[in-house]
Amino acid sequence: MAGMYRMMGALLLSMAIALVTGPKLIAYLKKLHFGQTIYELGPAHQKKQGTPVMGGLMMAAGILISSLVFHPAKWGGAWDFIFPLLGVSFLSMGVGFADDWIKAVKKRHDGLSPKQKIAGQVLIAVLFSVYCYFNPAVGSRIRIPFFGAEWDLGVFYIPVMTLLVIFIVNSSNLQDGLDGLLGTVTAVSSSAWGMICLLILFVPTMAEIADPAGAHVCGVFAMSVAGACIGFLRYNRYPAKTFMGDTGSMLLGGAAVAMAMLTRLPILLALVFFTPIMSSVSVILQRYYFKLTHGKRIFLMSPIHHHFEKKGYSETQIVSMYAGITLVLSLIAVLSIVK
Repeated sequence: MAGMYRMMGALLLSMAIALVTGPKLIAYLKKLHFGQTIYELGPAHQKKQGTPVMGGLMMAAGILISSLVFHPAKWGGAWDFIFPLLGVSFLSMGVGFADDWIKAVKKRHDGLSPKQKIAGQVLIAVLFSVYCYFNPAVGSRIRIPFFGAEWDLGVFYIPVMTLLVIFIVNSSNLQDGLDGLLGTVTAVSSSAWGMICLLILFVPTMAEIADPAGAHVCGVFAMSVAGACIGFLRYNRYPAKTFMGDTGSMLLGGAAVAMAMLTRLPILLALVFFTPIMSSVSVILQRYYFKLTHGKRIFLMSPIHHHFEKKGYSETQIVSMYAGITLVLSLIAVLSIVK
């Protein structure tokens, strides 16, 4: 039961840290005039102009402190999962922070250039994929949900997972377009990862899915992420007092893909992280269809959550819909590995 208590403690502590640090961080960001610049072609969000960005820093504080405080008593040395979990999350956040900084301070809407952003993400993704490949608790084999089988990618694991890391981090970034949207979806999906880790930790027949000690660490981390998102939503739900920015969205994207890869369940991202993935898919489809048809569009606007806005749905309705979809698919994901 100690594992469960640690996970619950991590959730509560990270939530408390986000709640406590929120007001002072928001006030400080306002003092520095780190406000959001609204894209002119987007939906009617002009009233949000100037809302403090980089609010994701309060989530970062909660995740970092609670995942370390409630880390299992036994450390795994150089292969301990806490290092790559925090590493991928915070290095991804670093790219996002640089992007936000340029937007907020330099007032350049585009932030980092695409080449600069992708260069940082590729470096992070390659390093993490190589780490997983050589980690004896992870390796090149991934679990196939529903079938209880494994697929050994061999040396192709590194390039495939590198692309996955980049895709998921950017999908998370694209999802962050409405008040409370990404925070709500991630709170639900991270709770699902926590449940999966609990099953691996306490159900003997499921210990073969992933290293139980590693699952314990991932579970604590997952609940730290969930708690931080819940606390952050106090200030980010509609109407938002602050935005997480690329700082927060890339932090959460890095956390999501890190948990999936270390538990050897990256395929489950298709369920647990479905809505951010669909944000990317909608952008890709829109772009290629626009080019092929010389100006026609599939969606009124992409990412697809803006399409729903254009159709007349409110931000709170869209967030509720996305949360419900994520909850149902997350439950299916958990059931898919139960023996």
